[in-house]
Amino acid sequence: MLRNKITVSKMLIGLILSALVLTMFIPIMNLIARALSNPDKVHMLRGYEIWPQGFSLINFQVVLNNALVSKALLNSLFISITGTCISVIFTTLAAYVLTRKHLVGKTPIMIFLIIIMIFEPGIVQEYMVIKDLHLLDSLWAMVFYRMINVYYLIIMMRFLEEIPDSLIEAARIDGAGHIRMFVKIVLPLARIPLLTIGMFYAVAKWNEFFKSSIFLSSRDNTVLQVLLRQFVVERDSTALIGTADLLKNSNVAQLDFSSLKAATIVIAIIPFLILYPVILRHYTSGVMEGGVKE
Repeated sequence: MLRNKITVSKMLIGLILSALVLTMFIPIMNLIARALSNPDKVHMLRGYEIWPQGFSLINFQVVLNNALVSKALLNSLFISITGTCISVIFTTLAAYVLTRKHLVGKTPIMIFLIIIMIFEPGIVQEYMVIKDLHLLDSLWAMVFYRMINVYYLIIMMRFLEEIPDSLIEAARIDGAGHIRMFVKIVLPLARIPLLTIGMFYAVAKWNEFFKSSIFLSSRDNTVLQVLLRQFVVERDSTALIGTADLLKNSNVAQLDFSSLKAATIVIAIIPFLILYPVILRHYTSGVMEGGVKE
């Protein structure tokens, strides 16, 4: 009887989770279907259909052929990749230092970090700091912006505290310094939290719109999220198609606006649709291999 109850509860949970997955998956598939539909048949799509009407890549070609979009995409990739790598490295280094038992002043440092996490600085203060560092209208402003997230730092600290002291002591007896212990012992054992906070940092860097619109002003430093807002919210088709293309090609001017918008959104989410399964595979293998025993 108990086994049957457990089975029914698992089935119920599975159905609920499946419904949630479909709720999130269908809108994405609808965007992809609209972006891939033939321009002459896209009006035949009804509601949340997930199968394209015909097949055409013209929407993606038009969007990606615009030099401004290509530049914005490269800028977003640079900020996300570089910023994530730097943030993960410094977060892990800070966590390693703060988990050393004999660190002098550890308690005041942690109190200071908690205060920073609770009382975040205002936009004016952040703008003045970026200005004083001469990073206004520079991609490095977004790379270094909030380089260490205190919450992610605490997550990493909690994991590093679980590493047995015997491993660290054995390495120290063998003559290993902190750098060697960090590289040879800490990093291999910290695969799971590294992937976790790395994913968090990457998503935050990629989706950052508000601060990008404030710190980056020139068109050469425009990021994809700012350009996406200009197109989707302000309905400025020339921002992504390009005035020259509109004047040269009448067929481009006749493309369905919703299809162009869908293609742009799909381009913005493709990197994480590709990245997430790769990270999930390594995350799963890390759970199996990362068990530490005294």
